[in-house]
Amino acid sequence: MKEITICNVKIGLNHPPFIVAEMSGNHNQSLERALKIVETAAKAGVHAVKLQTYTAGTMTLDIEEGEFYIDEPGNLWRGQSLYKLYQKAYTPWEWHKPIFDKCKELGLICFSTPFDETAVDFLESLDVPCYKIAAFENTDIPLIRKIAKTKKPMIISTGMATVAELDETVRAAREEGCDDIILLKCTSTYPALPENSNLRTIPHMRELFKCQVGLSDHTLGIGVAVAAVAFGAVLIEKHFTLSRAEGGVDAAFSMEPEEMRALVLETERAWQALGEVKYGYVEAEKNSVKSRRSLYVVKDMKAGEAFTKENLKTIRPGLGLPPKYYDILLGKKVKRDVKKGTPVSWDLI
Repeated sequence: MKEITICNVKIGLNHPPFIVAEMSGNHNQSLERALKIVETAAKAGVHAVKLQTYTAGTMTLDIEEGEFYIDEPGNLWRGQSLYKLYQKAYTPWEWHKPIFDKCKELGLICFSTPFDETAVDFLESLDVPCYKIAAFENTDIPLIRKIAKTKKPMIISTGMATVAELDETVRAAREEGCDDIILLKCTSTYPALPENSNLRTIPHMRELFKCQVGLSDHTLGIGVAVAAVAFGAVLIEKHFTLSRAEGGVDAAFSMEPEEMRALVLETERAWQALGEVKYGYVEAEKNSVKSRRSLYVVKDMKAGEAFTKENLKTIRPGLGLPPKYYDILLGKKVKRDVKKGTPVSWDLI
């Protein structure tokens, strides 16, 4: 499977998981807070910070009734119109450059999710290194084609998409010359439940679309992300905030700094643990082999005396014959005097 390179960082099965901190609207309309989020994400060890590039007017209409008003029970944003929600959540476009600059200063990759073609043009002016497609836009084929024409890597959330829809999306991107695609397994509920994550889809998706696959994770905690790495996820995206207690449009399902630090550490450990198909001992276990059980003489024996259950035992360490020979040796005679504590070998017989 082809590796993806973004700003000289390689993303693929042979590399540690690429961790993305999604800022979304957790800046709470404060540039100072946005820059603090970047600094804190860097300290947590993430590889990249992701923004969202839109305005309320490019997302929806300023109507406060009907389908433009959020009224579903249990919805995190219930009681707001779509327009006002996006007004609260959007990242002012004039903030993008200082945020990009701060990321560069701290050695982080910064990129964004554009939600319409004007956002793509704007991000191109900032020389964004790659693009993220949000789950709700993964069927917007004109937008997919527009982004693909930049020839930059595309990271596509697959939330809600059928196989047929993903096929259309991937085909459109490849037809426009984008060969670097990472699909993200995603459950588009906020927060998402582990039982709806269906991580076994990850290797299937990788084989079906012949591309790298990661996870856009809206569950709480790090367990789902760690498990995803075991299934071959090469990129993990998590929403990030300085503090859930301070609120924010996505704060309820966002990670705090210590949690993000744990995510970075534990997903890398999970990746390290994958290794290869291996039986027998690894080099690090070499000294442990001698601690296995083996056959030992446990009472002094005279030449010609036979092995019995009283003088032959399976004990540690492992310097004698393997225990599997115990029944064969019972009744066999030793050819010389043998002291208690002697490992059994064939030349004693």
